Amino acid sequence: MLTAFRNNAVFLTGASRGIGREMALQLARSGARLALMARSREDLERTADACRECGALAIVVPGDVAVEEDCAAAVLRAREELGSIDTLIANSGVSMLSLFEDMEDLAPLEQVMKVNYFGAVYCVYYALPSLVASRGRVVAVSSLVGLTGVPTRTGYAASKHAMRGFFDSLRIEIGRHGVSVTVAYPGFVDTGIRERAVGEGPGRPTGSHAGRVMLASECATRILRGAARRRRDIVMTRKGRAGRWLKLVAPRMVDRVAARSVGFGARNLSHR
Repeated sequence: MLTAFRNNAVFLTGASRGIGREMALQLARSGARLALMARSREDLERTADACRECGALAIVVPGDVAVEEDCAAAVLRAREELGSIDTLIANSGVSMLSLFEDMEDLAPLEQVMKVNYFGAVYCVYYALPSLVASRGRVVAVSSLVGLTGVPTRTGYAASKHAMRGFFDSLRIEIGRHGVSVTVAYPGFVDTGIRERAVGEGPGRPTGSHAGRVMLASECATRILRGAARRRRDIVMTRKGRAGRWLKLVAPRMVDRVAARSVGFGARNLSHR
């Protein structure tokens, strides 16, 4: 049980499935009070019901994080129903699978940026006064591609790099108010996000990650433990942690590892 979240008012996006649902359930068992946001009211209600079975207060605030007005309304209702927002977890995300040169238009990149980057920014913006008042926590779920580029993920990597820059800057700004900012960098997690990726088409390189996929429940546990301790960064894999330093001295090697991780193949890489 995560005692840091007992009676904590938590606003969680992307709560209907995957990592978000697992975090909601673990928070419920820890005694948190929850406001759950996602687009599907039906899926949210199922998550909320499971949280209530754990004895937790859980409300649903359906909305699309890519729409600023939805975020504003969801945060307002959460504050009204829960009395405050003590922790905000920006977890909503959408992936992208496509070679940039094969894209017929740029709409998928815009969609990914709206969901992954602006969706987090909107929610933080409207929740910030409450977070400051409670000296709370901001938690952003990024990805290892937020630390290094990966072929076939240009739009996804761009959105996650943008998240990193925003939250690293925000941490400096609001730290004086006692608000912590934790950014999590998962690797491959069994969430189904690839199946819902935008921009995929015939002939796109894809990788097989059998044996290297983390369960959503384990990922959720690691994120929440780090957030409870107000850690700065949570890099989920040994390769990810090593890659941060290796990129400084051997960036081409990191490129090759990134290419292999999605089945792109070293033969496709430039030797310049």
